[in-house]
Order: sequence, then C-alpha cells, then structure tokens
Amino acid sequence: MSMIYNPQRYKIEDLPGQPFLDADEIWGYIHSTANPSPNRVRQVIAKSLSKQRLSLEETAVLINTTDPDLVEEIKDGARNLKELVYGRRIVLFAPLYIGNFCTNNCAYCGFRTGNSNQLRTTLNHDEIVAQVTALEEAGHKRLILVFGEHPDYSPEFIAEAVRTVYGVKKNHGEIRRVNINAAPFDVDGFKVVKAAGIGTYQVFQETYHPEMYKQVHMGGKKRDYNWRLTALDRAQEAGIDDVGIGALLGLYDWRFEVLGLVRHVNHFEAVYNVGPHTISFPRIKKASGYTINPKYEVSDDDFTKLVAILRLAVPYTGMILTAREPAHIRDEVLQFGVSQIDGGTNIEMKGYTLAGKPQDLDAEQFEINDNRSLREVMAELIRKEYIPSFCTACYRLNRTGEHFMEFSVPGFIKRFCQPNAMLTLAEYLEDYATPDDKQKGYRLISDTLEHYTDETFKNKLEERLERIRNGERDLYF
Repeated sequence: MSMIYNPQRYKIEDLPGQPFLDADEIWGYIHSTANPSPNRVRQVIAKSLSKQRLSLEETAVLINTTDPDLVEEIKDGARNLKELVYGRRIVLFAPLYIGNFCTNNCAYCGFRTGNSNQLRTTLNHDEIVAQVTALEEAGHKRLILVFGEHPDYSPEFIAEAVRTVYGVKKNHGEIRRVNINAAPFDVDGFKVVKAAGIGTYQVFQETYHPEMYKQVHMGGKKRDYNWRLTALDRAQEAGIDDVGIGALLGLYDWRFEVLGLVRHVNHFEAVYNVGPHTISFPRIKKASGYTINPKYEVSDDDFTKLVAILRLAVPYTGMILTAREPAHIRDEVLQFGVSQIDGGTNIEMKGYTLAGKPQDLDAEQFEINDNRSLREVMAELIRKEYIPSFCTACYRLNRTGEHFMEFSVPGFIKRFCQPNAMLTLAEYLEDYATPDDKQKGYRLISDTLEHYTDETFKNKLEERLERIRNGERDLYF
C-alpha cells in the first residue's frame, strides 16, 4: 500500500454503473494529510463555509485533525454551515419494517439467514394498515419502509406496500412521503418501485472497504461488492433521482468510511450531475447473535467529530441520524450536522401496535437506544428552538434530483424549508400536541416569524398558518 497518494496511479474514471472506489486511493489521502497545520485546517473550514463541497484531500485534512481546539473549530464551522443552509428545521420520520426474511448472511445483522433465533414475519395488507394507522395517530407524515433482501420482496411487492401505505387515512392523518430501504434491483426493478410514487431509495454500502466487505458478508447476493456499490447508479438510470447512501460505522476504520462516502458523492456528481439526497452514518449496535468487534468501534468523540466533518464536506446533502444513538448523542450532533431524525421509533415487526413492550433482539434487526415517543422528541426539539418538520413539498413540486440541487447548493432551499417546516409544525400542534406543547410550539413559530424581513412573504406565511388553525391541511410553498 502506498503511503502517499499518486493521482496518476489511482485515478478511476467515473462511468455509469461502473465501480468507482479504489482502497489505495482512500488510504493514500489519509496518509498524505497526516498532522495538518492549523492554518490548513482553517482554510478547509473556510472553503466549506463558502458552501463549496470539499475534495477528498480536504476532507482527509479534517479527519486527521486531532488537536481538541481545532476539532471544536470544525464543529463550530459545521454548526454555522448548517444554520446557513438549513436554518433551524429538523425533518422527522419513522421506519416501518415490512418483512425480515432474508437470503443474505451478513455477520452484523439480526436478519441474516444464519440466525435461527430470528422470528420471521412479513406484514400482510391489514397488518400494514394497522401499523400505519398507529403511526398516523402519533402524528407522522413521512415513513421509510424497510425490507429484508428476499425473493418475496420483489419490486412489485414493494410497490404494492407503498400504495397500501399511501392509502391509509386516519382523521387528519396521512403519509405524504414513503422512502424505501431494500435490496438493490436492476433498472427495470427500480422503475417498478418508482412508479409507486416513492421518495428516496436507500442502499447502504455498509463498508466501502472491499476486503472487509467480503469478511462480513458471508453469503447471499449481497456478497457481491460491485453489484451493491453500483446499485444507485441503476436507480438513477431508472429515473429515481433521489437516493440515499450510507456506511455502517464500526465494521472498518471510520476514517476510510467517511472518505468512501465522499467518494460516492463525487461519483454521483460526475456521472449524474446530482449528489445523493441523504447520507446516513449509523454506528453498529448489538444484534441477535452478534458481538461488536472492539477494533473498529467508533467512540462518541470520534462519532461527533465525523458528523461535523461530513456536514462540512457535503454542505447541501441531508444527513440522517437514527434512534440507534442515545438521546444525548442525538441532541449533541443536531447542532452541527444532522438534518433528519426518526422519532417514536419501533423496529420490531408489528411493533407500533405493541407499544410499551421491551425490545426483543430476536424480533428486530438491531438494538435501538432512543426510545422516546414522537411527542417527547417533538417537545425536546421545540424546547431547544428547533423547528420540527414533516414537509414533503419538494416532492409535490418536483424539486428533486438536479432541480433540488439548483436550490440547495447555493443555500436557497432554506427559503422553502423553514416556512414549510412551520406549516407542518402547526398541523402537528393542532392535531396531536398536548395543550402545553401546543402553546410552546406556537410561541416558537411566532418568535421565528419575528426574524422575517420580507413582509410580503411573511404575510403569505401568516395567512397559511391561520388557514391551518381553521382546519385546512397540507399547505406549503
């Protein structure tokens, strides 16, 4: 392995549907940027604050920054950048597991085919309706449906599940956006799923390191590193222009994985002129029959640092943090990177109609560590003056893919996101909040409106808020 990156040796041409990552290239950047000077670190932070995406070399500079004061500067930069691009809004969603049959044998996953302790279930139509009804009664508007990788979970099956979810209406409740986390398909398969009206399609590489990938994926189609690496190229070719990437931190060195994610972003931009809609960075957690390898375990300090680095590296991309993390970690990284979280999460099969039951790792994929209800998460966000959002306006107005980039890269998306967040917050306050939370939520909306200098736009927003108080729903800019 070379200790210094040689661009002539490691350069890979970005082509549609072709592998794009070289492990030596990634390690070359990590080794060649060791011990960066304070001046160099500050140059990189300043570039990001001008809303420019960082290169692999620049991201590696931040990764190799270990001085505590400079790490705080990285976090401060990420905090400022997030405020510039996204304002104070935080998007809320919930995962809904549809089926946990799986033909893959992934060491870290409770669903793996070799785990005989896992209780296998596939939700039927009525069971999906029951789960979605429970989610709507809590106030959810956005879901991600999760499927094991199994022939039963074909594109047609997934599309039908999506249509079932969209069809559930409970009082003012409705699901306005369904995202998908499922197996990679060929182009025709992705087209079937797209036709059901999905939002984002997620496929996580888990680990970008080819050799470690082989070690932890012991059987099944998922063992094919390149098929998975190029999965979202096929989604793009099928017309799904909103895709989500991710790495499961703790399988391999987190520094490598962060650069792998950025390299994936580079590939999308080079080939499709659009970056991923979201980046996820879950830390590996306990699962049925699995013990975490301490060699690659990511500490809280490294985790909070890498979240800030990712925010600076890709200023315009949504960053997702799930209930795998405990509340105190989630609350901290909301400040300087994360733009989407789940709330009221239950990942057990049929779990939303079994509220209050202790976690059973034999009936779910992994352990979650934030068991707060959606109401509790909403109340905490409001207390800290974040604006909880269930907005789906961009999908209704075709602000997706390259069109979304036109708004988000320069930061103009803030003009749409924050007011739309306030409108969906008002819906929640009217339909689901306790009297105390309702009062505090409207106070936050009022305080936020005070900072609007465009009186014409402010008047339009106030008019829509009043219409929501009078019973109208689903208003947006």
